[in-house]
Amino acid sequence: MSSDEHTETGTGWPQPAGPGRPSGPAGEPDPRPDSPDPDELSPLAPERSVPPAEPVVQEPDDGATVDLSRAAGETSAASASVRGDEASARSTSVRGGGARWRRLSSAGVMIAVLLALLGFTLVVQFKSTSTDPTVGATRQEDLVRILYDLNSREVRLRQDIATLEESQRQLRSGQQGRQAALEEATRRADELGILAGTLPATGPGLSVRFEAGEKPISASRVLDAVQELRGAGAEAMQISGGDRATVRIIASTFFLDGENGSLVVDGRRLTGPFTITVIGDPATMRTALNIPGGVVASVTGDGGKLIVEDREAAEVSALHAPIKLEHARPVS
Repeated sequence: MSSDEHTETGTGWPQPAGPGRPSGPAGEPDPRPDSPDPDELSPLAPERSVPPAEPVVQEPDDGATVDLSRAAGETSAASASVRGDEASARSTSVRGGGARWRRLSSAGVMIAVLLALLGFTLVVQFKSTSTDPTVGATRQEDLVRILYDLNSREVRLRQDIATLEESQRQLRSGQQGRQAALEEATRRADELGILAGTLPATGPGLSVRFEAGEKPISASRVLDAVQELRGAGAEAMQISGGDRATVRIIASTFFLDGENGSLVVDGRRLTGPFTITVIGDPATMRTALNIPGGVVASVTGDGGKLIVEDREAAEVSALHAPIKLEHARPVS
C-alpha cells in the first residue's frame, strides 16, 4: 500500500484518506449548491445557536393516539372554570358588600332626616316663643295674676273632683244611696239647665259694656269677649242692647253684623251700646279681658270703649227656649 493512498495516523497503522474537498480556482468558493459553508468546516468558526427540537410525542404501547388539542381544551376549560369561580366569588362579595352599604346608607339617610326635622321644629318653636308679642309685652303683674288664676282654677277643679268622689261613695252606700242619688240628680239638672240657658242664675260676676267710637262694634269683637270670658271660667252670660232686648248666650249662640252698627244674636237684632252680664270669678275674668292684645286693646284700637264693672250679685234672667226634639227620646 503506497503512501499516496493512505495517510499516516501516528499509530503506525495506515488510515484511508477521506475524499478531498474539491475546490475551484484559488480563492473562490465551491460552485456546488449543496456544498457546506467553508466557515462551518473551519475549526475557528464560532458556534451557532441551534433551535430547540420539537417535542416528540411517544405513542402509547396500546396503539391509542393522544389528542393534544382535546387535552389542551380540557386544560383551558378547567382554567376557565377556576377563573369563573373566582370571579363569581368576587361578584358575590361585591354584591353583599353593596347590599350592606345600601342598608347602612338608607339608615343614615333616615337618621339625618329625623334629626333635621327635630332641629327645624326646635328652631321654629324657639322663634315663635321668643318673638311672641303678647308674652313679651305682658307686664310682670299681669303674669303673676294669670298664674294666680290658674292656681285658683286648679284648686276649684280638685274640689270638684273631691265632691264627685264623695257623691259616688254615697251613691254606693246602702241606706243613703237613694236619697243621695236623688239629690245628685237634682243638682246636675240645675247645672245643666243653667248651661243650656233654660234656668236663670245669679252670683258674683262682671258687667262688660261696649261703646262704639269711630267704628261700630263688630260681631267679631263681641265674640272675642265671649270666648275670653268662657276661657276664664264664666258659667252663665246674657247680652243686652240699647233697646233693652236681651238674649241668653249659650254654646250654640251666633253673632252677625247688622245694619247701622247693630248686632244679630241668635236671629234677634240688638242696637248699641251692648252690655254682657256674666257670672263667674270677677278677678279672673277681668284679667283675661285686659291681657295685652286682647279684647280691651282691640276695642280701644278701633276707637271704642270697653267698660268693665264688678257685680256682687250679677243676675242672668234671660232664658233660651229649649229645642223641640223630633227624633230623640229620653232613655230611663
